[in-house]
Amino acid sequence: MTMGWVLLAVAAWAAPPVISQEVRLRAADGVEVFGTYYPGSSRSDPLVLLFHMSGSNRHEYAEIAPELVRLGFGCLAIDQRSGGTMWNQPNQTVERLGAATGFLGALPDLEAALTWARTRSRKILVLGSSYTAGLVFLLAARHPEVAGVLAFSPGEYLPDGVAVRGAAAKVRVPVFVTGAKNETEQVRAILAAVASPDKVQFVPRDIGLHGALVLSHPLYKDEYWRALRRFLSRFR
Repeated sequence: MTMGWVLLAVAAWAAPPVISQEVRLRAADGVEVFGTYYPGSSRSDPLVLLFHMSGSNRHEYAEIAPELVRLGFGCLAIDQRSGGTMWNQPNQTVERLGAATGFLGALPDLEAALTWARTRSRKILVLGSSYTAGLVFLLAARHPEVAGVLAFSPGEYLPDGVAVRGAAAKVRVPVFVTGAKNETEQVRAILAAVASPDKVQFVPRDIGLHGALVLSHPLYKDEYWRALRRFLSRFR
């Protein structure tokens, strides 16, 4: 086989590029929320809402969302109003608002994403990273249409120190939680409060990493993705 034929064969087997489109949502209080939508292969695919960590923006999921699409999920990643300019990328929601808010202030943005998703999929999952790993429990407790919760480094990051566990006690859908090795106990405390009998905690062999960043980190991502794929298989 010539080198030209080899290159053609590799190209033929390469994964097709994942398309995306920019979207704008309107929160209930009127704030404009910016996002990126990664459509699945059909409208019957489950949809994962992707929420970033403190100081961050939707580009936290630039490598993660395409992998979820390849697994058969559509995705929407948003810029919450509690965020910043990590990855040398702007948080357009914060820019338009003029300043970032506290963590709980971002909850209307998560609500807006869920409202938007209802028109595009009958099965919606929510994935939180760091502070939003706590907020997704509040979201799921309020909205039983959420089909599953994925929480990367959840903790009691809100002012009262108990809101996340209180919300978790009302969540009856499948839940996946994980974090860095040194976060094992705080993650376990959140999971223990979850009402659902279908709940999984993944503890990494190595030190891991805080938040959903671990899914794109070259040293740690493989073992986290293996655990996450097993959990996600129940939704396909």
